[in-house]
Amino acid sequence: MTTYARTAKLATYRSVLTHGAVAAGDSHALVLMLMDGALERMSIARGCIERGETVRKAKLLHSCVRLVTELRGSLNLKDGGELAGNLSNLYDYIVRRLLMANAGNDQRCLAESLSLLGEIRSAWAAIGPSVRQAAPASPAPSP
Repeated sequence: MTTYARTAKLATYRSVLTHGAVAAGDSHALVLMLMDGALERMSIARGCIERGETVRKAKLLHSCVRLVTELRGSLNLKDGGELAGNLSNLYDYIVRRLLMANAGNDQRCLAESLSLLGEIRSAWAAIGPSVRQAAPASPAPSP
């Protein structure tokens, strides 16, 4: 089996796995998937900066910006109170840092974005069990 065939089969498997998870996932799990996707792309982009792969880095960071923007857009600012507002501001800050990382190949901006989103993800994952227990009574809260 060629490397291309293995890569194509792996990509197909990942696509099926992701689509299956989206179809069966609760809103809490879907938010985790968005965060995981952004964090994975940021990590890969960091390696691209180190290797000088500017085109791939730009595509990855553009994808990160879209994912973080989607996370920000999913917030319920009306009912989420101060927490939702603070998260909105933090997501906006992460997007700006990602744009700076992309424009200047700035490892510090990228590392900061990884750290901030990683902390949000950890907190979101930690509330998972309590959100899932409450799921029949109410939908999962916005991140």
